[in-house]
Amino acid sequence: MSLKEKLVSSFMALEDTVDVHSSIHDIRTEAIKNFEAEGFPTKRQEDWKYTSLNSILKHDYSVFPKNENALEFKDIKQYFIHDIDSYKIIFIDGKYSSHLSQTTHDGLDVCLMSAALTKPKYKVIIDNYFNKIAGKNGLTSLNTAFSLEGAYINIPKNKVVDKPIQIIHFSTGNESAVMLQPRNLIVVNENSHVQIIERHQSLTDNPVLTNSVTEIFTNKRAIVDYYKIQNDNENASLIDSTYINQKQESLAKVHTFSFGGKLIRNNLEFYQNGERIDSTMKGITIIGNKQHVDHNTLVHHIEPNCESHQDYKGIFDDNATGVFNGKVVVEKLAQKTNAFQANNNILISDKASINTKPQLEIFADDVKCSHGCTIGQLDESAMFYLRSRGIPEKEARALLMFAFSNNVMNSVKIPELKNRITKIIAEKLGVNLGFDL
Repeated sequence: MSLKEKLVSSFMALEDTVDVHSSIHDIRTEAIKNFEAEGFPTKRQEDWKYTSLNSILKHDYSVFPKNENALEFKDIKQYFIHDIDSYKIIFIDGKYSSHLSQTTHDGLDVCLMSAALTKPKYKVIIDNYFNKIAGKNGLTSLNTAFSLEGAYINIPKNKVVDKPIQIIHFSTGNESAVMLQPRNLIVVNENSHVQIIERHQSLTDNPVLTNSVTEIFTNKRAIVDYYKIQNDNENASLIDSTYINQKQESLAKVHTFSFGGKLIRNNLEFYQNGERIDSTMKGITIIGNKQHVDHNTLVHHIEPNCESHQDYKGIFDDNATGVFNGKVVVEKLAQKTNAFQANNNILISDKASINTKPQLEIFADDVKCSHGCTIGQLDESAMFYLRSRGIPEKEARALLMFAFSNNVMNSVKIPELKNRITKIIAEKLGVNLGFDL
C-alpha cells in the first residue's frame, strides 16, 4: 500500500473517532477528496521543479502514533529559548504536553486547536477564520483533512502580548517512522502585537515527516513577529506551509532560520488586503552533507500604497542543495507598491548547488519593484585582509559568512533569540566567533 492509499484509508478511521457533526466535518471531507485527486506534488509541477519528495515518501509512516513518551524539561531545555519568560505550547509526538506548557485565557487565548475545533465558545472564530486562506494544494488539503491538534492563538483588540509565545513540536522515536500534521490558527486583532517562535525538533534517528500548516490573520494596524527555527537532525523532514492575510496598516514579519533536517520545504504566502501594509520575510540557510532546503514564497499586492521586503541568504557546503522560488504579484489596482526581493548565496563546496528563481508579475504602472539573486564564493580580497591581520583562515571564513548574513540578524527583535541564533550559526560554521549579539 502506498503512503497516499494509507492516508486515505486512515482518514476513514479518523471519521470514526471525531465528531461528524463538528463545524469542520464538511471541510475535512472536502479536503481528503482534494488530496486524493491531487496527491503528493512531483517535479513535473513548476513550483516543485527542483524538489523531489520521493526519498521521504518511501517510509511506512505511522499516521496516528499509539505510544506516549513523557519528557522532562531538563532533557529538552536546550531546545527552548529558556532565558526569557514566555507562553509555551508543547507537543510530544503530536500530543499536547500540559506539564511542559504554559497556556492562558487571561485576556487572550493561547491554547489548543483541539479545544477550538470542538468547544462551542470558539465556533465563531473557527467559522470565520479556519481554512479561509490555506491553499487547496494536495499537501495543505492533507493537513486540513487530519486537523486535530496544534496551536490556537487569538489576540483581542488593543493588546500587546506581554511575552513571546513558543510553539514546539517534539518527536521521540516511539514509532519506527512517524508522520505529524500540526495545524495552527493565529488571529491578531486590531492594534495588537504578538511575537511567536516556532520549532519542530526530532529526538530520534527514526524518520519523521512533519506536514505543518499555519494560518495567520493580521487585522488593522496589528503587528506579528514570527520566527521559525529549523535545526533538526538529518532523518527529519519538514514541509511547512504558512499563509498570512493582512488588513489595513498591518505589519507582518516572518524570519526563517534553516540549519538542519533532511528535506525542508517552506511555503510562505502573504496576501495584502488593505492599504499601507508592510510584509517582510527574511531567512538564513546554512546546510551541508546532502541536506535540501527549498523556500517558496509569494507576496500578493492587491491594494495600493503597500510594501514588501524579501531577503534570503544561503550558505551551502558538501552536497547540499538550496532552492529559492520567490514570486511577487502586483495587481492593477495596487499602485504605489514598493516591493523588494533578494536572494544571495555562497557555495563553499564545488558539489553544493542552488536553484534560484525570483519572479515579478506586475500589472500596475506606478510601482517600485526590484528583484535579484547572486551565487558566488567568499571574497578573496576580504579573506586576504583578515588573514593579514592575524586572523586564522577558518575564523576569517566564518567572520565573512557571518557578516554575509548579518543584515537578516539585525531585524530580529528578541535579544535572547538573536543570541541563540548567533550561537547556532557559529556551531554550523565550526568556530567560536568570540562575541554575542
